[in-house]
Amino acid sequence: MTVYIDEVFFLNALIDYLLLLCAGRLAGEELHRGRLALAGVLGGLYAALVFLPGWGFLGRGACKLAVGVLLALVGYGGSRRLGRVSLTFFAVSAAFGGGAVALQYLTGAPAAPDLRATLLFAVGFYLLLGNVFRGGTRHGGGELAAAELRLGERACRLTVLTDTGNTLTDPATGRAVMVCEGERLAGLFPPGRAPSREELADPVAALESRRGDGYRWRLLPYRAVGMDCALLLAVKVDDARVGGEERGSILVALSPTAVSDGGGYHGLIGG
Repeated sequence: MTVYIDEVFFLNALIDYLLLLCAGRLAGEELHRGRLALAGVLGGLYAALVFLPGWGFLGRGACKLAVGVLLALVGYGGSRRLGRVSLTFFAVSAAFGGGAVALQYLTGAPAAPDLRATLLFAVGFYLLLGNVFRGGTRHGGGELAAAELRLGERACRLTVLTDTGNTLTDPATGRAVMVCEGERLAGLFPPGRAPSREELADPVAALESRRGDGYRWRLLPYRAVGMDCALLLAVKVDDARVGGEERGSILVALSPTAVSDGGGYHGLIGG
């Protein structure tokens, strides 16, 4: 059987990238596509090395396990849910391998994998798991994303959940409102001017004490389970970027309490 190293590299790099991407979507993890692409390249290099003379030992189970851990670390290192996304990566990899073997058996395909057929199966597998089944595992029907907010010359960064079920909008513009834990936005304000948790619990008083500081404060009405109408202190930021998408000047509501149960994210915004 003739093996073309370039085909082995590109095929495995793409498959590893898709499997890592799929694992992240299923685990509700923040996606850094540059890091995932680098992990895919490393996976492709590993697969190519296995076929080189003298490197066959890399095909042993222990080496495969070590490389899988390495790819997970490259793609999602530093995440608070690294263990979960790593296990998900191994699970989807096993499912992909089993599915490929089953498809080969059912179709009577030759033992040597066909490049085009394998690519089509990999893409179809990703679309099936990454987009169809992720709805049962992701947080609140959305995905985690890195967000950056700017107000004047100050900026802060945090992780937010893009939640399609969050319908809170700015009454004046109809645009989606971001709801953040107030204490996480301290970097947007001068020292001593960031609203405390106690102040945010009384948004009317907090607004009165900040009318002359030059920022665009307002009160935002909202509804939640157990209350017909409540108020949040909100400020209009100059610029917002969510998951690489430019949102422009939006209204950000400051919550006095945490917005997630486990602390995996600190803000919410409609998808």
